[in-house]
Amino acid sequence: MEEIFDGSFTQQEPISEIAISAALRVLRSGRLHRYNVIEGEVAETTLLEEEFARLIGSKYSLAVASGGYAMGCALRAIGVKAGDFVLSNAFTLAPVPGAIAGVGALPVFVDTVDNLTIDLEDLEQKIKSSDSKVLLLSHMRGHICDMDKLMAICNTHNVKVIEDCAHTMGASWAGVASGRHGIIGCYSCQTYKHLNSGEGGLLVTDDDEVIARAIVLSGSYMLFEQHRSIPDLAVFEKIKLETPNISGRMDNLRAAILRPQLSDLRDRVSRWNERYKIIEDGLRNVPIIKIIERAEDEAYVGSSLQFKIPKTNGNQIQIFLNGCMKRGVELKWFGASAPKAFTSKYDSWAYIEPQELVNTDRILSGLIDMRLPLTFSLKDCQIVARIISSEAMKLSKA
Repeated sequence: MEEIFDGSFTQQEPISEIAISAALRVLRSGRLHRYNVIEGEVAETTLLEEEFARLIGSKYSLAVASGGYAMGCALRAIGVKAGDFVLSNAFTLAPVPGAIAGVGALPVFVDTVDNLTIDLEDLEQKIKSSDSKVLLLSHMRGHICDMDKLMAICNTHNVKVIEDCAHTMGASWAGVASGRHGIIGCYSCQTYKHLNSGEGGLLVTDDDEVIARAIVLSGSYMLFEQHRSIPDLAVFEKIKLETPNISGRMDNLRAAILRPQLSDLRDRVSRWNERYKIIEDGLRNVPIIKIIERAEDEAYVGSSLQFKIPKTNGNQIQIFLNGCMKRGVELKWFGASAPKAFTSKYDSWAYIEPQELVNTDRILSGLIDMRLPLTFSLKDCQIVARIISSEAMKLSKA
């Protein structure tokens, strides 16, 4: 009888009792809005910003409604306007081009290399051909490119880098935290990310004018002094009346849920990577499966796992996916002809002018993706690896 897995790929760990108690304090106060504080009181959201900035090593942090809002806010804060060209990975998820389109800018996609990161040669060519001065870099599914080389290219061409760190909170490149290479780092606290408040986002920067614009953009009205960790008020005087209010604040309830999770992040990263390694090792010697290799300088967070089944047609991959699903293992395929659930790709987004990316198409055609929740035990991970391996071997013999 074939082995069956009965775990859930969407079940997250429960919110801790400490975070629940903090949330209840906010609910009982009735002061959920971040600027609704009494004299001498500091909002939970303000405290979260200060604590997150210390954790990441940035000068400033801003808590907002979502990771997608953080990216849109970041683009506006550095001056991106309607009609501007903004570079971004071809391999990413819909909120990234959505943030670009949301400010009226035009995405220019950059091709993908085999380790699922941005193609640095194509990036330099696209910088020259598009004359874009902004890169919204997606560390898609937690894969980080050579950030030293990328920043050298962008600095040479005066391109500002915004990092989408939705999948890399707690990760780093050569000892530098993800989100700290570019001018702004953007993070998500959506349920499937590394901190969980259902929805929510954070951005970090060291730039005085950028944080001032972001705070006003997020809906501070003239209450920006409540943020405490802010630049000189003269910076706000310069920009406060020319910067629109595009409200996207985080509330105190979400901040209260998130603050206790910050101290657990390092432990979560370790636990994710332990599970990731078990499954990766279990798949490494399966002939039909190609593992995504990691660079030595990349410290990653294994909250999801990707592998490739090259030289296989769509019908065969669908048979493989169906076989895994029947045995309880839920996989996603980035090469499908139509978007499904969270999975879509650059040629799915009809609001963007068609672009041809040969290497991205080749890579995505056989790219399989799996969420890896911390509710999986180490034994669960062994079972999942065996099932995937078994179904892949069936495919190789078909």
